[in-house]
Amino acid sequence: MDLTYLEKLLKLFDESTLTELEIDEEGAQVRLARAKESPQQIQYAYPPQGYAPQMPQQSAPAVATSQSDGEAPKTGKKQHEVKSPIVGTVYRAPAPDADPYIMVGQHVDVGTTLCIVEAMKLMNEIESDAAGTVVKILVENGQPVEYGQPLVILE
Repeated sequence: MDLTYLEKLLKLFDESTLTELEIDEEGAQVRLARAKESPQQIQYAYPPQGYAPQMPQQSAPAVATSQSDGEAPKTGKKQHEVKSPIVGTVYRAPAPDADPYIMVGQHVDVGTTLCIVEAMKLMNEIESDAAGTVVKILVENGQPVEYGQPLVILE
């Protein structure tokens, strides 16, 4: 099953009202399911995640407030969010003992690898879709991410 097909499935599932979807195609199986809401959890910035539920009074996901390498001061320049194209686990470096791909304050060009998102045992390099300076890194190493979740803010 190719990654483009999987991304389309995730997008369609996210936009639908389905609660479960299971596909068995050419020996590859995919099962998507939504978590059920409990009475206290009314609103979510992203689909429910059993490990970190969002509280209704929050307007942004909890990961948006975490900082990995500090935060550069805002200068009023236009900012761009690089978002995760898939659901998976983020790795900020190519290996556990290696330096991270990017740091706050570093300039990146289009196509620069920002991190890796592991999905179904496949390592997917996430590349910058814009040039700029890294202002904020919104994810920690080993953190689960959702489709469309902001990973990095560029200026």
